[in-house]
Amino acid sequence: MIRIAQVAPNIFPTPPTHHGGTERVIHDLSIALRNLQVEVTLFAPADSVTDIPRVGDHLSLAALEAREGRVAPGVPAALEALQMEALARRLDDFDIVHCHGEFAHAPVLGARRCRSLTTVHWRVDERDRALFFAGFPDLPVAAISAAQEAGIPAANRAGIVHHGIARDRYALRSEPEGHLAFIGRMTDQKRPDVAIRVARAAGLPIRLAGTVDVGNPDYFDRAVRPLLGDDAVYVGPVDDAAKGRLLGGARALLFPIDWPEPFGLVMIEAMACGTPVIAWNRGSVPEIVEDGVTGFVVSSEAEAVAALARVGELDRAQVRRRFEARFTAERMAADYLAIYRRLLGR
Repeated sequence: MIRIAQVAPNIFPTPPTHHGGTERVIHDLSIALRNLQVEVTLFAPADSVTDIPRVGDHLSLAALEAREGRVAPGVPAALEALQMEALARRLDDFDIVHCHGEFAHAPVLGARRCRSLTTVHWRVDERDRALFFAGFPDLPVAAISAAQEAGIPAANRAGIVHHGIARDRYALRSEPEGHLAFIGRMTDQKRPDVAIRVARAAGLPIRLAGTVDVGNPDYFDRAVRPLLGDDAVYVGPVDDAAKGRLLGGARALLFPIDWPEPFGLVMIEAMACGTPVIAWNRGSVPEIVEDGVTGFVVSSEAEAVAALARVGELDRAQVRRRFEARFTAERMAADYLAIYRRLLGR
């Protein structure tokens, strides 16, 4: 039996309570790998609630902030150092160490880098990643989209694995309500303000959900709050059940991103509900949305309004079927398992 360590970030528990797409993917991957007879150990914060064997004595950053208020800016680095120490003590217990964090794991792995895998859940086209990849050319990295892989040096590339989620988390909703949906961080990368403008231009109400971005906290008050009204309602963060109701009841999900999105988990969550996705042609979007089948890929607000007039042409049952064929946790786990075996066979 292959022994795998899944090393999660320390920002949120794994799985997350509300926000935390990375932690959600890691947990779904761990469960699906276990179902494939892989021995999985999860390195994750102490407030994680899971039946996967877990290592981690310290609370997540989110739990510390909830208990203590604002914490010292060095706390995330301290939590990562403590986690890396726990990992270093146990390296010999695993055949493959799969890390989902930032940078500190690479030097800790040392000679074990060749039997490790790194998944970066963020953009890779900035200076920090260039320095990192150049310094660790022997670190295998799995891209989460072809768009992301284009920014990873050839020496590091270990394959592409699109995200997947648990097949039964969301159910097909064949008859939607009248609203549109937006779910994501309230930030200028995700552009909820654009979603509101598009919905109004189409004459449709919209419900928006997600956290106010801690890295850009004034954006919501400046760009989003003035646009809210009876036809554009912000409901705050949502858990899985509320997300399912919001997405399942929506005529379409609006995804007006303004950055090179490396994946975009909410797109496949919408597809799991049978809800079409209207997404801007940036980053991974053309890989995830099958234009004219699971939604429409657009390049402007005007194109999005026109696409909304056509969503009734799409078969919501077919949208769900395409989710089941392409974006389940089982498929994701099988893809990662193939990479693990390839690394072990080197």
